[in-house]
Amino acid sequence: MTTGLPSYDEAAALVRSRASEVLNRPHLVDSVTIAAAYGRVLAQSLRADRNMPAFPRSTRDGFACRAAEAASHEPLTVAGSIRAGDPPVGPLPQNSVWEIMTGAAVPEGADAVVMLEHVENLEGKIRLATDRTLDPGENVVPEGAEAQTGDEIASPGTRLTAAHIAAAASCGYGAINVFVKPRVAILTTGDELVAVTENPAAGQIRNSNAAMLASLVSAAGGDPWLLPTTKDEAGAIESAIKEALWADMALISGGVSAGKFDLVEPALARFGAHVHFTGVRIQPGKPLVYCEIPRSAGAKFVQVFGLPGNPISSAATFLLFAVQILAALSGSREVSPRFALARLTRDVKGKPDLTRFIPSACMFHPFSGAPLEVAPVNWQGSGDLAAFARSNCFLAVPEGTTLIPAGELVRIVFF
Repeated sequence: MTTGLPSYDEAAALVRSRASEVLNRPHLVDSVTIAAAYGRVLAQSLRADRNMPAFPRSTRDGFACRAAEAASHEPLTVAGSIRAGDPPVGPLPQNSVWEIMTGAAVPEGADAVVMLEHVENLEGKIRLATDRTLDPGENVVPEGAEAQTGDEIASPGTRLTAAHIAAAASCGYGAINVFVKPRVAILTTGDELVAVTENPAAGQIRNSNAAMLASLVSAAGGDPWLLPTTKDEAGAIESAIKEALWADMALISGGVSAGKFDLVEPALARFGAHVHFTGVRIQPGKPLVYCEIPRSAGAKFVQVFGLPGNPISSAATFLLFAVQILAALSGSREVSPRFALARLTRDVKGKPDLTRFIPSACMFHPFSGAPLEVAPVNWQGSGDLAAFARSNCFLAVPEGTTLIPAGELVRIVFF
């Protein structure tokens, strides 16, 4: 039954609200070298230390000139040559050009660069080809056009990509202040679980969730802390949760359904958990639990998600909900999860009282220019890791949808 459970939209809105509050709390700051900054969350403003570019820059190999003179199609004298890295030269004599390389400083007096392949060479002179025109500013980036001294290049809360790092390097940042990665305890529960290196006996399975969740946490900017697998015993689970509460966030996989050996929720209650919801109207992942637990000192709350034990359910609920809180703990202001639109290639059925998130394969068509396409993979339920390995996204089927026909645009979330 789903009576009384929040819908996906309701639960997501609640988590988003809590994430906003967490984001606005103070965050610890660290300094890392620029070489180690990729993927970290910026804790300072990155600002231009000079105009960008610091001089008018040529974007082509060719000849710096006055556009009006070149457009006359009269022969112009080649007065000199400048390479990238040479100091600026000039002023440019009348009725002359200056041979120039891509990235070099445009000489004083020149207002355009004519491309090398657009001129005729006439023994020490050049002439713009008769079928070509040239406008002032063509193939020239003016000084300060990209940024002025002191302009903000990236703001705090930005997760650093290669583009940010390149911009920081160009502004002279050898080290960057970033937020400390939040520590995320990962606790997997279940008598059926054995180590990945063991041969499972009858009724046992290898612990895939621990490695999967650690990977998801790392990709989302957290510092995963793998705790030992815990048996389905009240005392053992309570002891493990007590240890996990030293982290900033705890992910507890398994033991959150309504079965005889689902002991996580009672244990959380004994720690004074402030429960936001216990169950969401989604498939897979309906038994998801989200709560906050005060540390013994009472000054800080640990964000806790009780994830279903089936691996696809565990991944889906992490990507749809926990990743928002983890982003906030890391100081990131990016919106998550990130949905995209794709065109459905075959019919998909919905549920009257559940939002479905179906493991699917999104197909890209970079050379034809066709839009994204998506199709559900054939799967045998939320424990089907072989099907999960064939997918790269979840296809969202809204609650109350009977059928989405092929050809419709649908929402997907990548993982």
